[in-house]
Amino acid sequence: MFITFEGLDGSGKTTQVKELTSALRAQGHQVLLTREPGGTEIGDRIREILQDKANTAMTAQAELLLFCASRAQIVAEVIRPHLDGGGIVICDRFADSTIAYQGYGRGIELDLLYAIIRFATGGLQPDLTLYLDITPEEGIARRQQASLFGEEFSRIDQMALEFHRRVQQGYLALMAAEPGRWLRIDAAQPSAAVQADIRAALTAQAGMAF
Repeated sequence: MFITFEGLDGSGKTTQVKELTSALRAQGHQVLLTREPGGTEIGDRIREILQDKANTAMTAQAELLLFCASRAQIVAEVIRPHLDGGGIVICDRFADSTIAYQGYGRGIELDLLYAIIRFATGGLQPDLTLYLDITPEEGIARRQQASLFGEEFSRIDQMALEFHRRVQQGYLALMAAEPGRWLRIDAAQPSAAVQADIRAALTAQAGMAF
């Protein structure tokens, strides 16, 4: 099974995917946890370029192609081999992020995005996607707070509020288009409550026991 986590920056995805992975491994599942962009040596180098606040001249087209280059590498090198071996892959972001951020956020034509994504992934799609739902205002506030404790406030974090609102609308449109694949989780709750909701949703939707 291929499970992805999506949501605005600051929604708590990274914390939640780590806790879920630990819980599934404790139940004996063969789980691979990875992230986008990154997850491979090449992808991690691309991630550094994408997150560097100094790269303000980066065009939307260059940004899109860098994300998809990282994705092509992780699909071929990491995700497909693990799935072919019968394991579970949990990925912190995948192609839906490109639709939401570069499509709705940046305004790149959606048909073009889908074609590039299909090329990069070979048509691979998640079996299940969990959307951690918070408001853009809350997401920015959390990222700013985290930056006070050493976490990097990235190039995309510092985009205007209106950009993050467009990204949120993109996610809502994606969920409406494929309701059978998406599970919405209220990420404004305390972290433990979010994790409990995630496990309950996976138990109901995928028959996973915790």
